[in-house]
Amino acid sequence: MPSALAVDIGGTKLAAGLVSSEGELLRRSQAPTVGHDGEALFAALLEVVAEVRTGDEVVCGVGVGGPMAPAGEEVSPLNIGVWRAFPLRRRLAGATGLATFVDNDAKALALGEGWVGEAAGVSNFLAMVISTGVGGGLVLDGRLVDGDSGNAGHVGHVIVAPDGRLCGCGARGCLEAEASGTGIRRATGRPAEEATPEVVDHVGTMVGRAVASVANVCDLRLAVVAGSVALGLGAPFFAAAQAELDHRARLDFSVGASIRPAGLGDRGPLVGAGAVGWRGLGVDVLGPSSAPGSRPRPPGVR
Repeated sequence: MPSALAVDIGGTKLAAGLVSSEGELLRRSQAPTVGHDGEALFAALLEVVAEVRTGDEVVCGVGVGGPMAPAGEEVSPLNIGVWRAFPLRRRLAGATGLATFVDNDAKALALGEGWVGEAAGVSNFLAMVISTGVGGGLVLDGRLVDGDSGNAGHVGHVIVAPDGRLCGCGARGCLEAEASGTGIRRATGRPAEEATPEVVDHVGTMVGRAVASVANVCDLRLAVVAGSVALGLGAPFFAAAQAELDHRARLDFSVGASIRPAGLGDRGPLVGAGAVGWRGLGVDVLGPSSAPGSRPRPPGVR
């Protein structure tokens, strides 16, 4: 069966899998993100990729943290310090022999969730990854928004706490500094899985505040959230996020916006990376583009 080689590169783990043209994750493998320099990390990535290949792959799709140059020709993930202007697309294409397409990992998630996940059939939504860092992808009018350099939707750097914590990007009060696993550890000295109820409430509130800003600016009513931190904090996190969203999104078109756990669970990053590859080949994984409001919404999404 023809498949996409899907590669997900995160601050704590490297993953690879095979994704069918119907969005099914067929195989997967992962390993810790290790490497004292950029070449060592790339070598570790190729080992993970080799574990899943069968010879039926027709394209390679990659999700990785930003920022990056257009088309992922060079990547500089804030949570992977050994890669700065690393030529990821060219190097992977050379190593795999496949046409290779690279995008931000949260934009990849947006493609996956809009294809076969919680946002399937929804024309306008935000997808977020809250893990080591915080990323986002926007779908508006049934299309993934890229922006000038491919970095559109980077909600992790919406300012949610003016004069708040210092972020890795150099600004203060970014959502990533307040709500990511890295930010939680820096503020509390503990990993996110040991967060107190007060920390969980703060993280959820900051996320709800950021989503409200995006909902008000972009005229959308759904945010789907994935990532080890968000899903690990669970129901109290989502309750705090929804409460803040309800408090802040007060325009006629944003009232009633909702925050939901992503539907693909831990398959999301690889299904999304596969979607990046299929999209690169011209497959419209989000369905035919349409006028605003013309595509059906699932129950409960207004």
